Amino acid sequence: MAAALLTQPATAQEKAKPAREALQAFNDLIGEWRCTGTPAASRDQQKFWVENMTWEWQFKGDDVWIKIGFAKGKHFQNGTLRYVPAKDNFNLTLQTLAKETKTFTGTLEKRVLTLESVNGDKTDRLVFTLLHANRFLYRQEVQTADRPVFTKLYQVGATKEGVPFAQGDGKPECIVSGGLGTMPVTYQGNTYYVCCSGCRDEFVANPAKYIKEFEQKKQKK
Repeated sequence: MAAALLTQPATAQEKAKPAREALQAFNDLIGEWRCTGTPAASRDQQKFWVENMTWEWQFKGDDVWIKIGFAKGKHFQNGTLRYVPAKDNFNLTLQTLAKETKTFTGTLEKRVLTLESVNGDKTDRLVFTLLHANRFLYRQEVQTADRPVFTKLYQVGATKEGVPFAQGDGKPECIVSGGLGTMPVTYQGNTYYVCCSGCRDEFVANPAKYIKEFEQKKQKK
């Protein structure tokens, strides 16, 4: 009986990570993006649109999440991406242009985040494909009772603003999130780097905590 217990698979709760650690998988998304969207229907493919997105870390005590903003968004105004330790998955909450709130739930597998929102007999799916640090795609699909196969509605390609496609090694690391450091911050005469204003504010509020973590990480390397 004891041996059987030892071989039982880990539950979602047991596999769960701290939210900051789990969300580090999306560090490449932090920053500003220029996006071009295209409808899936062939007759509408010339009706493309351009929108901008921003992804930024947010901290409130032990609560950690990523804030998403849309400028000239075709479908959404803003959103939040959170990790749910109890289920070892992610929740993406988005506000539509009509100010409706939709929550999508799903998992990240091999740099593909697949999230679904079920409303009666209709299921909306958002799929984010993280191609590399400067490029990602997202698409929306829909499934209804009379059409059991998901149908793509549109796809959006995003390119990071102001960042060349070729990047060398040796880039500074964000002292808070571990992502690409783009903004310098100074504490007691030393300069560190953060990736967004959310991480900058968190560092200013808790510099000793993050400097200690940063030094411990350097020692392990």
